Formats: sequence, structure tokens, C-alpha cells
Amino acid sequence: MKKTRYWAAFALLLTLLAILAVWSVCAGSVHVSANALSELLAAALSGNPQTADAYPIIWVLRLPRLLAAVILGGALSVSGYLLQTFFGNPIAGPFVLGISSGAKLAVSLALILTLRYGIPSGSLLLIAAAFAGALLSTSFILLLSRRVERMSMLVVGGVMIGYICSAITDFVVTFAEDSNIVSLHNWALGSFSGISWENLKVITAVCSAALLCAFLLSKPIGAYQLGEVYARNMGVDIRRFRITLIILSSVLSACVTAFAGPVSFVGIAVPHLMKSLLHTAKPLLLIPACFLGGAVFCLFCDLIARTAFAPTDLSISTVTAVFGAPVVLYILSSRHNREES
Repeated sequence: MKKTRYWAAFALLLTLLAILAVWSVCAGSVHVSANALSELLAAALSGNPQTADAYPIIWVLRLPRLLAAVILGGALSVSGYLLQTFFGNPIAGPFVLGISSGAKLAVSLALILTLRYGIPSGSLLLIAAAFAGALLSTSFILLLSRRVERMSMLVVGGVMIGYICSAITDFVVTFAEDSNIVSLHNWALGSFSGISWENLKVITAVCSAALLCAFLLSKPIGAYQLGEVYARNMGVDIRRFRITLIILSSVLSACVTAFAGPVSFVGIAVPHLMKSLLHTAKPLLLIPACFLGGAVFCLFCDLIARTAFAPTDLSISTVTAVFGAPVVLYILSSRHNREES
């Protein structure tokens, strides 16, 4: 019975992903027909996608955006799952704990400095800056966790760190040049647009390595979920394990922030939805499910952001908040009801 549920859940996620992918390629301010799509696929298989009429729209604009939404959405969801495992809190996530805000601050500083002095800002530089900012915010959260016992207060502390990082970012942007402000404003809104195939190569390499490491940690994560004492008895090096979780989560969230800007609520809502869908806490199943769920969730939200008021694009965080915030409210209310009973 359980195996049937697992197979059905993964089949549902893959089906939704395929439907949304085709829909995302065809829908937009310029509609692409099925014939144009099949023509491009045939040209791509022959090695000359440039010969297809729909090449500029699909291959240059929509396909990189689609793949970015899939990979980065899945990465952000897995990052949230790792943080929830680390802190033992269902509403822990990169956005709520201020990790995304720390990465945003570091990337903003890097962009301002590189634009001001004419230094090329490559993908690796942005990821490194975002990782440093995310790791710095995480360090503050870890220091706070030693002084605060209640997880609710730790989440409040994370929100405050996020506000501080956002305030410093706004302060820095205020004194930046006008041309830099425009670039930063567009990036800070959060969007999967403007990502090139070169960016995708870096995104795929970084996220694949981090996701593979997270998947290989499935057994230690399962032991850790049963308590530190049990995990230690099973041979898990708790200190090294925690450091690895934090680094992997920071790398994943940093990669998302570097290329798509801050994206809210995905890291909190999707892992909870996947747990409800699978009815299990097994990391071996939840990690791939979180990736697929995050991909479906972000692709769906990006489709709405791109088509709802076409040709105007909405901020991706605006749409993810609309669908993700109710899930967080449900988590808080159900948790409160369990504590009262």
C-alpha cells in the first residue's frame, strides 16, 4: 500500500512537471503552436536549432527560464528541507531565517562594486558572494540558537536578521549610482528571466553536486530525525553532520539568490506539502520529492508571473507568497492546536 502511494505521488509530480513545462514553453505574450514546438525539437535533434522559426522565443528566452525555474525551485525546496531537519522546525527555511536576505546583501554589494569599477561579474563570483552572505546569516542563527531554547523565538530572531540585512541592502543601494540601482532593483524583485545557457551550466553543476551530497546523506538524516543520541549510536559524527547540512543548505539557497534573487516561502511550504503527499518522513523519498515538488511549484508560479499580466512580469516572490503563505499559516495553526491538546 505504501509503495503504491509513493509510486503514485512521484508519477503525479512528474506528470504535473511535464504538463507545466509544455504549457510554459507555449504560453506567453507570443503564443507558440504545437507545430512550431515540434519543428524546434526536430531542428535541435539535428544539431541546428537556429533554423527553426521559434528559435529566438523558445530556445533563447523561454527554455532557459523554464530549466532555471525547475532546477532552482527544486534546490530551494531541498534547502528548506535540510534546514527544517537541522533545526527540527517545520517553518524553518532560507527566507524566514534570514539566510536569503544575507545572500541578497552580499550579492548587492558585489554587484555595486563590480559595476562601479567595471569588474566583470561572472556567475562564480555571484555564487561566492551569495554563499558568503548566506553562511554569515546562518552563523548568527546558530549563535542565537545556543542562547534561545524555544524554536519560535529562533524563527523570530531569523526574521529580525532578515530585516537587518534588508535594511543594510537598502542603505547601500541608496548611495549607489542610478544605473546600478536599476540593475539591482530588477534583480531584487526576484525572477527567473534573463538566465542564459551559460548561467544554466553553472547552476546545473553547483546544484547537482549539492543535491547529490544531500541525497547521499539520507541515512544520517533519517538517524538524526530520531534524535542525536540515536544518531550518535549509529555512528553519525553529529558535529560534522551539522556542518555539512548547513553548508549544503547555504550553497543551494545561495545559488538561487545569486541568479533569481530572493524567492520566498518555497523552502517552507513545499517540504511540508511533500510530507503530506507521501505520508512519510524518510529522507530517501523526501529529498527527490522535495526537488520535484519545488520544481513544479516554482514552474507553476513562474507561469503565472509571466502570463497573468503579459507582457508585464510579476515578481516571482509575489506569486510564491500568495500560494506559500497559506501553507505556513496552516502549519502554525495545526502546530498550535497540537500543543494545546
